[in-house]
Amino acid sequence: VLLDMCGADLKKGKYILAEGGDGSGMTRTIPMDNALKDVLVVWGMNGEMLRPENGYPLRLLVPGVQGVSSVKWLRRIEVGDMPYATKDEAVHYIDLLPSGLHRQYTTVQECKSVITTPSGGQQLLDKGFYNISGMAWSGRGKIKHVDISVDGGNNWRRARLETPVLSKAITRFNMDWVWDGSPAILMSRATDETGYVQPMVKQLREVRGTRSIYHNNSIQAWKLDVNGELSNVQVG
Repeated sequence: VLLDMCGADLKKGKYILAEGGDGSGMTRTIPMDNALKDVLVVWGMNGEMLRPENGYPLRLLVPGVQGVSSVKWLRRIEVGDMPYATKDEAVHYIDLLPSGLHRQYTTVQECKSVITTPSGGQQLLDKGFYNISGMAWSGRGKIKHVDISVDGGNNWRRARLETPVLSKAITRFNMDWVWDGSPAILMSRATDETGYVQPMVKQLREVRGTRSIYHNNSIQAWKLDVNGELSNVQVG
């Protein structure tokens, strides 16, 4: 609607460039198909105007895509017929693949989950009953199910999903567990409605390589020691 009001040529225009008013001049290219489908220009949140830290006076909201595309402090939108190779797309937020090619213009936030309780930095005071809980999301649609392992991925149990389960939104999950006091490795694995399964670290590296700090949706593991302390550990 906004592009129509501004007289943009939506037949020739294939992409939009969103530019922020922050010091770095953050810019992101968004395919026109996405922009016309569910991208919002946001001015308020929770019954009040946007706060400065959230992008006042205007920001984009691009569901299902990496957060950097939801440009804050929006000051300009440009329409073009090809992707814009800005500094934030040619140098940052790209993945150098094993083939040597760059993976640019990431448009989907891949399926991911993470256990938040218990998790790294926390401590279980005694053995006994605990409720393992966390969050899952996917830019491809709804979360179909989440499985939890307490033995480093050897065995998996289906977790409960808390409603509502919405498309491209955070879904909370939980599972009851009785800790017997022995060492454990806690992991969660999400599957979305397209059938995409959250990968192990090794599986993701085989596809994306090891030379990127971005777009890591691999399975997060927490090591639980006999003293109840939890810490980050890499499995698989």
